[in-house]
Amino acid sequence: MEPGTAKRRKLDHADGGPTFEAANATASTMGSSGASAFVLETEELLKEVKFDYGKASSDVEDVLRQLKDVIEATEPHDPFPISDVTVNFEKKSRITIPYPDPQPAKDAPYKLSFEGPAEVNVAGSWILKTNTKSQPDLAVDMIVVMPSSIFQEKDYLNMRYFYKRAYYLAYIAADLREQLGATMEFVFDHMHGNMLLPILVARPKNNANRDDGSEKSNSRRKSIPAIRIIPCAPEDYFPAGKLTAVSNAIRQGKSEGGEDTKVPTPFYNATLKAEGLFPSYLRLLYRTVKSCSAFKDACVLGRIWLQQRGFTGNINNGGFGHFEWAVLMALLLQGGGRKGEAVLSTSLHSTQLFKATLQYIVSANLQKKALVVGKDSPDPESIRQSMPVLYDTARGINVLYKMTPWSIAMLTEQAKWSLSAINDSPHDQFEPLFIVKADQPLQTFDMLLSVKLPTSKEGVQSVDRKGFVCDFSTKLYNTVKRALGERAQLIHINLPETGTWPVSANVPRTKNASLLVGIIIDPLKASQGRDYGPPYEQKKEAAKFREFWGEKADLWQFPDGNIVESLDWTEYSYLGFPGICEAIIRYILKLRLQVADGDLEFYGQDMPKVISFAPSEKVAFDAAREAFENLEGDIRNLGDLPLHVKQVAPISTALRRTSLCVPEFNFRKPLLQPMEVVVSFEVSGKWPENLAAIQRAKVAFLLKIASSLEEVKGNVRTHIGMENTTRDDENLAFLDIVYEDGASFRLRVYSDLEEALLDRRTKDQTIERHVRTEAAELLALYKRMYINLPLHNQTISTFCTRFPALSSSIRLTKYWFDSHKLSCHFNEEVIELFVLQAFLKPYPWQAPSSAITGFLRTLLMLSRWDWRDEPLVVDSAGSLSTSQRLEIGTRLKAWRKIDPNMNRTILFVATSHDVSGVAYTHDGPTKVVATRMTSLARSACKAVKEKGVDLGMRSLFQSPLRDYDVLLHLSSKALKSITRGDASRRSQYKNLAEETGLGALPLLEPPARSLLRQLKAMYASPLLFFHGGADDTVIGALWNPQLHARAFTAHMPCSLTPSGGSGSGSGSIKSDKEGDKGGTYEVNRNAILAEIARVGGDIIEKIEVVRE
Repeated sequence: MEPGTAKRRKLDHADGGPTFEAANATASTMGSSGASAFVLETEELLKEVKFDYGKASSDVEDVLRQLKDVIEATEPHDPFPISDVTVNFEKKSRITIPYPDPQPAKDAPYKLSFEGPAEVNVAGSWILKTNTKSQPDLAVDMIVVMPSSIFQEKDYLNMRYFYKRAYYLAYIAADLREQLGATMEFVFDHMHGNMLLPILVARPKNNANRDDGSEKSNSRRKSIPAIRIIPCAPEDYFPAGKLTAVSNAIRQGKSEGGEDTKVPTPFYNATLKAEGLFPSYLRLLYRTVKSCSAFKDACVLGRIWLQQRGFTGNINNGGFGHFEWAVLMALLLQGGGRKGEAVLSTSLHSTQLFKATLQYIVSANLQKKALVVGKDSPDPESIRQSMPVLYDTARGINVLYKMTPWSIAMLTEQAKWSLSAINDSPHDQFEPLFIVKADQPLQTFDMLLSVKLPTSKEGVQSVDRKGFVCDFSTKLYNTVKRALGERAQLIHINLPETGTWPVSANVPRTKNASLLVGIIIDPLKASQGRDYGPPYEQKKEAAKFREFWGEKADLWQFPDGNIVESLDWTEYSYLGFPGICEAIIRYILKLRLQVADGDLEFYGQDMPKVISFAPSEKVAFDAAREAFENLEGDIRNLGDLPLHVKQVAPISTALRRTSLCVPEFNFRKPLLQPMEVVVSFEVSGKWPENLAAIQRAKVAFLLKIASSLEEVKGNVRTHIGMENTTRDDENLAFLDIVYEDGASFRLRVYSDLEEALLDRRTKDQTIERHVRTEAAELLALYKRMYINLPLHNQTISTFCTRFPALSSSIRLTKYWFDSHKLSCHFNEEVIELFVLQAFLKPYPWQAPSSAITGFLRTLLMLSRWDWRDEPLVVDSAGSLSTSQRLEIGTRLKAWRKIDPNMNRTILFVATSHDVSGVAYTHDGPTKVVATRMTSLARSACKAVKEKGVDLGMRSLFQSPLRDYDVLLHLSSKALKSITRGDASRRSQYKNLAEETGLGALPLLEPPARSLLRQLKAMYASPLLFFHGGADDTVIGALWNPQLHARAFTAHMPCSLTPSGGSGSGSGSIKSDKEGDKGGTYEVNRNAILAEIARVGGDIIEKIEVVRE
């Protein structure tokens, strides 16, 4: 169990900063069982991921000792002019000195020399033992402290220190390569992607000459990580007062007091400061390890959390890695409170330290506020800068100097999302925090675009020496952020990766690289067609607005006479938010940064070709809902019904905005597939207590409603349709209502007495078992139609309003099920619940804001769902208690115990209003289909992970037909003819026009689905059918492999034929004994396919046998 948290301190909350209570609040939000489960899972994770230092330490120490000996024995030399030293050294050693840009001038007046290092030591995670096995950048940091004698007082100015540092590194590299080049490989790299700080990376060569090639030698080489040799400055060498965030250390021009010299260089200054702080931070972390027993484990948890979100100490990956996490925790364990007290307690468990650190990151508001940790706070003006600020007063440095505005925004949001996962449910904390990879751009962002880096650096590169890529990215971020405004919740930029280069080569230049920009949009504001700026009367703000937007800005007058600056984007409204945002970005980048349209590429552009999500579709769904409200009003206003109408409940997908086909209708083109509705009446004792009589009473109600509607409303046509002709205790009929404007509805009557009678029959032990089984089947169908569907419709409609992207995400997911021919095995409600779960439990992200992210996260959820042992609990109302969730899990275990082969209940999906788990999956899918669903979802997620933004979305919806044994090709002409009702319009008299014939009646179901239902009823044993939506013209089928050759019996499962050519199957039937002697029988596939062709008639155009 977790140890108790430290006693909370009463602090003043006046200034609204982070507090001890805020940082530790999450430790007490869970119940004891939930907290304990989370702790146990993290402890197990720590055991699995911790690096085994025992196997590698001795080998690493040997390599480090060799490197140290060579470095310390390197011959010194006297100072010489930098130009002479550079030419002579590079010519002699054939090593290119990795000078940072700009290169030192040939006539530079200062000199370079070399002396032995003041100190060579190991620092970083290897000393603290906080590395992990899965760490992609595993390395040992060896710091080489350069002697102060090779520097001068003003070497902090104009890159002098960094030139001397680069030469010192190259000089060491030359000696190391000469002494250890046979066994070690040496390359240059940039430390944390900082272009000012080249380092030397040493790796053991995979050389067969240096060992005997044995397995032991190979494993020894693999166990030795890379060694990063890092030159650094002597501690406290440079004057701190000259290197504040507002100081300038890059003097340009002749005048020392000129304008250029006053430009602050905070990044350059912080980099220079950090060069002398390696020993100081090593001491800080070492003391913290000694004082807090859980510190190391909390650091490992932080490393894993950051790694899963793509954060490292590299500038290109956010600039916040394990070192920054460890330092932040160490500082908060010593101070950071309002009065200098510690924010974190050393008595906290590692999981509590981890959660409290997340809470601090969220509450600190580092995007807008500079935080100071330690005593003797500096002047706020002296630390003000564009980068996020976490100022360590003891060492006088901003710990977050490598971060950017977009990386701190992403870090804060990731921490906020993780805290939401922690606080939401005690059962779903571990995986979203530490297992799921949260850095997949397609699953994170709603919009993705790449921007090519400009070839010219003019007007982009700053004095601060952060690098051209970072400088351009900052301008890009500020421009896009201001242009999109409230449309964008988060904007993030992925910088191109920088790699190592040979010591004999020049520093690689960034050529033809692109920036990947990800945007999370606000779905409520992103589709606005007009933006409003400042009032016309505010001349200064209005001038800034016009200067930024150029000729696009215009004036807009409201009806009350107010005039404001505005922007009109309505010409792109038909494209939805992607089209509007793309138009804004293209316009502003061309205007402000001269980025041509050809240098921009927006990803996901092939999605509209898959399925359209135009704003006009919302209008169609609104029209369908309005038509339903008219129907409800018309039915309620009928005064001659025997009972008062209690409720008119929609159960159609079109009326909850999730139908794949948009419900478009007009007076010339009515809906051929009516929208289903259930009407219920007030409780009455007049209902007959007989199931068959109730069905006939329902028909009477429908007839009465039909006659009354046609009498009251002259523009309504009604038709009674038979739904069932084989049983008199099941619903017999429905009423189709077609309005003049084309809206059509299918009405059924609900009787609560029917449920009681069916329930009584299922429990009656005096009747035969098969009768009780049939009653249970009828009861399940009844509950689905009259109880679950109205509640489900209400739930989905509510959440489609709450989550604007839910409707389109559901429709896209249904299209995916259709494309892979799985939808015929799933009720549409199940698919909708899959998607809803991805919105209700979106962790490790927030709820999706677009159809693409909602769809991809649904696939991720399906790929990770172990439906064999885990129920899917969709708590839409948030009303399920812990005990109810445990009961649902127990019920699934009971089902698996009763049916271990999963022949009946496969998927167990429970909701707030149905905890049985089988209401939505009572009639499917089978185990084979569920397995295929999981397999396809995993394949899609693998493609998303491996290909990233280069993935063509259309490929996710392409399903190969070669996976099936038999393909039934349907005639699209015959299907359309039946759907249009051509036969019903024909008159038997040639002299009558077609218009005088009867109009087409609404279909009971699409013809392809009707055919499939008949085939399933007849050939479910030998064949498993797969089919997509109503427009799918190919039915796939697999032969049942369990129907192997068998002896003849009286109850054969399907058409069989003698195997091995022993007979044609058309002879006389033998007796049992003769059959046993006569050999075995196998599935007569040709006969079954011939029967299917006969049943399908003109609808089946061709039967293709893919595999025998």
